[in-house]
Amino acid sequence: MDTTHPNAQLVTRFYTALQNRDLDGMIACYADDIWFSDPVFPNLRGREVGGMWRMLGSGTTTKRIDLWFRDVAADDKQGRAHWEATYEFIETGRRVHNKIDARFEFRDGKIVRHQDHFDLWRWSAMALGAKGRVFGWLPPIQNAIRGKAANNLSKFLAG
Repeated sequence: MDTTHPNAQLVTRFYTALQNRDLDGMIACYADDIWFSDPVFPNLRGREVGGMWRMLGSGTTTKRIDLWFRDVAADDKQGRAHWEATYEFIETGRRVHNKIDARFEFRDGKIVRHQDHFDLWRWSAMALGAKGRVFGWLPPIQNAIRGKAANNLSKFLAG
């Protein structure tokens, strides 16, 4: 993979837009049939993906977000990047520093698949405190986190 490939430039444009809170510019990097998945929001498609980013960027779940990225590389079909976000999780007021490895697939100059990988147990320990540290590895707790996120996204998309 190459750091100067047009698809690497696309990924750089994506994260630069996210850093600048330019959600329209970021979402424009995605194909209409985008598929996204991460440990909290598994298996989102199409408008759900843009809605997730708009919800996260709206300040309803996080505030004071700082973001940086590195190790962007891509070829004609796939790419990768590492990014980190530091923010205050609104629900608990706790500071989170999430470290994420992203994988991408491309078609016609757009991102068609975006999968973020991070440690949900580590995230829950930061976001939820002692409860997350002790129980965050348990499937029922992780499923509750996913369920709450899905519910929040559904409400956000409904307007």
